[in-house]
Amino acid sequence: MRGYGSECWAVVGGGILGQALALKLQRSGKQVVLLEAAPELGGLASTWTVDGLTYDKFYHVILPFDQRLVGLLDDLGLSDEIVWKKTRTGFFSDGTLTSLDGALDYLRLNSVGLWSKLRIAYLMMTAGRIEDGTPLEQISVKDWLVQKCGPEAYDRLWRPLLRAKLGDNAKLASANFIWSSIRRLYLARQGANKVEQLGYVREGGYRRILDALRTALEKSGVEIRTRAPAKRIYRAAGGVCVETAQGSQIYQNVVSTLPTSTSLKVCEGLNPDETARLTSVVYQGIICASVVLNRPLGGYYLTYLTDETLPFTGIVEMSALTGTDAMEGKTLVYLPRYVTQDDEFWSLDDDEIKQRFTHGLRKVYPDLDDADIVDLQLARVREVMAVPTLGYRDRIPPVTTSIPGLYFVNSAQIVDGTLNVNATLGVLERAWPELDLGAPSNEARSAA
Repeated sequence: MRGYGSECWAVVGGGILGQALALKLQRSGKQVVLLEAAPELGGLASTWTVDGLTYDKFYHVILPFDQRLVGLLDDLGLSDEIVWKKTRTGFFSDGTLTSLDGALDYLRLNSVGLWSKLRIAYLMMTAGRIEDGTPLEQISVKDWLVQKCGPEAYDRLWRPLLRAKLGDNAKLASANFIWSSIRRLYLARQGANKVEQLGYVREGGYRRILDALRTALEKSGVEIRTRAPAKRIYRAAGGVCVETAQGSQIYQNVVSTLPTSTSLKVCEGLNPDETARLTSVVYQGIICASVVLNRPLGGYYLTYLTDETLPFTGIVEMSALTGTDAMEGKTLVYLPRYVTQDDEFWSLDDDEIKQRFTHGLRKVYPDLDDADIVDLQLARVREVMAVPTLGYRDRIPPVTTSIPGLYFVNSAQIVDGTLNVNATLGVLERAWPELDLGAPSNEARSAA
């Protein structure tokens, strides 16, 4: 076992959050080691490379009001590479695919009656203007939606949409979840016509962002260690010890950006309140197919699905946003299935899931042939999103722990927002004042 100097910090977890934190700490004058279990950095922003094509494992977009993410891209020299584009939204219900791009489209829905449509349209227009979602944490999402839109609209529209995103965990979610989702959609619509604008980084997507982040980390002096999963984290003489497959080392301070259940497994000595907070987080997982096609689908960036027989919970035609140049003329589509921890799909092998997903995609697009499907890759992550349960703000995991020098900074600390990169960077922004940074090192003072 060896230690580092008095200024050394370890950041455990090399996703976007962990990388941004490591970079910020290093620039504040600390010596930083970034530890990542996987062979490369990235986490949920990691990529596939198949037959010479590189693309994200999961779908990501940038919204005009994502100021923290745009600020990070500006810092990395990529803000001028953001492309903004109008997108279209689809809706598949009762075997029919239709457009769903505004309040008037909601009025044309066949699945609910006129009065329900009017109440839905009104909610979509007004909920996005609510700025503080704290009171909505005390009412269930079902009760709020029934109150606002009526039982018919809930049963025919909202319930299947909630089930698609949360599964059985929809019963546990507060109204803050749907409010924050509607508000993000509302803020994405710009101009007099309220047309949705989404952005992406041209020529590489998140692969380009990750490469730029790694370059910035290396230039700043952050030591990056991959294939180094944390096995134990505990208080030791002189600091906090992190034990990995590469050995044990003591750091002045350690920040875990891992999912709360993983932190609970590896962090020793937490008090009962901290343990209870970490244990109380309910995670939603994801099984996501990345499908490369020889043809476009319907031209909708996002298609909502209310057909509960479909094996996936949405269709994201990424190429409807990014175009096909980076894919050598091919179309990239994502088929996510958001799942609870006990979902049957966890027990299925990849071939079975691929077969079910392909069959389901043909149900929405019957003219899709086997020859149209160039490739299909499958990614599984058990703990993706912390479900905003009733009163969640009062039980979020703490930043500062009872173990001197150990901190938690992770996406389970998101409040008033859905899971996305900008919201995750917001966690870092709020946690930063709680980190005991002390005085900058002599080297940092000299550099300043």
